[in-house]
Amino acid sequence: MIISHKHKFIFLKTMKTAGTSIEAALSDICGPDDIITPYSPENESFRTGRAPQNYRLDHPLVPKRPLWRRLLRRPERYYHTSVGYYEHMPAWRVKAYAGDDIWNSYFKFAFERNPWDRQVSYYFYKTRKRNPRPSFAAFMRNRRKAFVDNFDIYSIDGEIAVDFLGRYENLDADFQEALNRIGVETPVSLPKANVSSGRGGYHELYDDA
Repeated sequence: MIISHKHKFIFLKTMKTAGTSIEAALSDICGPDDIITPYSPENESFRTGRAPQNYRLDHPLVPKRPLWRRLLRRPERYYHTSVGYYEHMPAWRVKAYAGDDIWNSYFKFAFERNPWDRQVSYYFYKTRKRNPRPSFAAFMRNRRKAFVDNFDIYSIDGEIAVDFLGRYENLDADFQEALNRIGVETPVSLPKANVSSGRGGYHELYDDA
């Protein structure tokens, strides 16, 4: 998730939609006052621009780290609400933290993906370290842990809250459209980050159920 005061845009990072690649690319054009959230350490090497910055926040809605994690001295999780701004933040929380003036005046965008394909991508990502890898059907039985829904990230009260919703299937062109809308004329390339491996056509993994 990025809030750029330099270019006056808010990028809401959805799941399994090349969000890490987009965030890495946008980091190249950010300024020192912009908010850039961290993501997994193994993917930070794809970021050639600014590192995560300005994402910690003192705000009434920012919860404290769970007491048991502090007592056991567990490391802070980069994606937890206690850090302040974090990746995959829902729109309502970004709006609450940033304030109405910034939210209403900045260009807001996100990306979405065919949900059938998105789900398969999430399956390969979540099972990438498991050997043997469970079947897709077995993975999907635990719907609470398996199901991905991005709608709450880019909507508020059931209504789309962004100015532009790009399509993963049209990634390069739609990313360029977003850059055009924020007035960035210099070329910005997308790295291939956090790509799920071992995939064929997503249709092959679905059964009747």
